[in-house]
Amino acid sequence: MDPSTLLIAFLFFLAALLYASVGHGGASAYLAVMALLGVTPAEMRPTALILNILVAGVGTFKYIRAGRFSWSVFWPFALTSVPMAYLGGRIHLPVRYFELLLGVALLFAALRLLIKPGGEREGLHPFALGWALGIGAVLGFVSGLIGIGGGIFLSPILIFLGWAETRQVSGIAAAFIVVNSASGLFGLLQSHPPLPAAIPFWMVAVLAGGWIGAELGSRYLTAPWIRRALGVVLVVAALRVLVV
Repeated sequence: MDPSTLLIAFLFFLAALLYASVGHGGASAYLAVMALLGVTPAEMRPTALILNILVAGVGTFKYIRAGRFSWSVFWPFALTSVPMAYLGGRIHLPVRYFELLLGVALLFAALRLLIKPGGEREGLHPFALGWALGIGAVLGFVSGLIGIGGGIFLSPILIFLGWAETRQVSGIAAAFIVVNSASGLFGLLQSHPPLPAAIPFWMVAVLAGGWIGAELGSRYLTAPWIRRALGVVLVVAALRVLVV
């Protein structure tokens, strides 16, 4: 087997473990790894979405089973994000300038979480349905456009607005990633993109990492730790869009 394939699998495993511990699928990290190690651009977006679905699917199962999920918060975001993710997945536009702005926003969110991680019940506020529907639509479109699940944006938004407890945020984000990644992938597949031959091997790697990470996040990690870990994940994602 090609050494680069093994290296990518190992890095995917580590990324899946870290991202799944905070309810994410890891698409931003997969995209960064593939960009750095020579995977063709045409293969990157569908590969990232497929791996995202697997890892976030494992996370969704584990967080729901552990009671770390809120259907009432999840469904409004999903309702508007799914069709918009499909639309975004069908669009092929240069997104470099958009990603630069995105990277700055992610860094701001990361610093907010790292500087003041807070407690599990800090700052909870009434849920606003109209805002959730609008935010879901925007995040869905962005998710499909750049080939991620959107949870990396939804998590800090939920925490900042105080609409869910920290561990619930992880479960909501994981489910949000699954539906958006699936919708974006479906839209992308309409153009029949190529897939790398090594993708079955990489799928096994991320499933293993995702299972371990989701188990840690759903049952053992404290809320402040999760918020700090999420801050680190956001920094990694921001560096990916700003540097790669």
